[in-house]
Amino acid sequence: MHRDSLVTPVRTAHAVRFSAGTAVPRTVAPAGACDCHVHVYDSRFPAAPQAKLLPPDASALDYAVLQQRIGTTRVVLVTPSTYGTDNRPMLEGLAALGAMGVQARGVAVIDGTESDGELLRLQAAGVRGVRLNLSLGVSGTADSLLPLARRIAPLGWHLQLLMAADVLVAQADVLHQLPVPVVFDHFGRIAPAQAGRHPAHALLLALLQGGQAWIKLSGGYIVSEQHSVEDPALDALAASYLRCAPHRVVWGSDWPHATASAGVQPLPDDARQVDRLADWARDTGDSATLQRVLADNPAALYGFAPTISSLP
Repeated sequence: MHRDSLVTPVRTAHAVRFSAGTAVPRTVAPAGACDCHVHVYDSRFPAAPQAKLLPPDASALDYAVLQQRIGTTRVVLVTPSTYGTDNRPMLEGLAALGAMGVQARGVAVIDGTESDGELLRLQAAGVRGVRLNLSLGVSGTADSLLPLARRIAPLGWHLQLLMAADVLVAQADVLHQLPVPVVFDHFGRIAPAQAGRHPAHALLLALLQGGQAWIKLSGGYIVSEQHSVEDPALDALAASYLRCAPHRVVWGSDWPHATASAGVQPLPDDARQVDRLADWARDTGDSATLQRVLADNPAALYGFAPTISSLP
């Protein structure tokens, strides 16, 4: 039986694999808080031939320990680029989390040739979306956008995208035509210096405001020129999304931070990531923003049980 995710858990300060620091966040996460971007890695499964990130093993059990520190109770596992279209590590992670009583959903990677039966099997396992990662060039191309969207539309899934700003602009017409919601992870891959200047940022805001898209405030340390979530330049970028469509924003830790394992940036402190989100939410001037981003919005996007604030 799932533990009651509408009860705020007791947080404990301790070291966690692949996360800097040991303290709990100063921010108390609301009941039903969800981390919407997590990967698991398992060397029992071969990496895709073109994989650029080959991090050490990081299990669902490891992540459950992080939950005890930061206060989330729900999680979304995303198949990482490392495995191409092999969703087995993610699916095993979902099963392991379920066995621990953790409410979890999955985002898979597919090539569109899967049978109806295979997609239904993914849905039964908890998958609610498909990711197309064009930043690392492991699987899929921009030409896959519309065919993938049409393939998953009957299931009510969303299409999660990661692509460079210039590629995003080039696909503007297609993005407006997609028959499914679109979720942009890692701040839409917009660098803070591009906010308000690059047409990709304006496109994202238009898609959010039009109800066609969602944005994940994940991987702030990836888009930051300082490679840190502490970068004050992230504040304006986060605010642009939160003020445009607070009901269309979710948050993710990006644990276990594969780019840190690859030496791109220092290992983030996930407690600080939660606190930085709270800073951005507070700056909107709306006391309900943090509740929406951490609990209400993920419940709506991933099909979790409604949180208390969203109950009629």
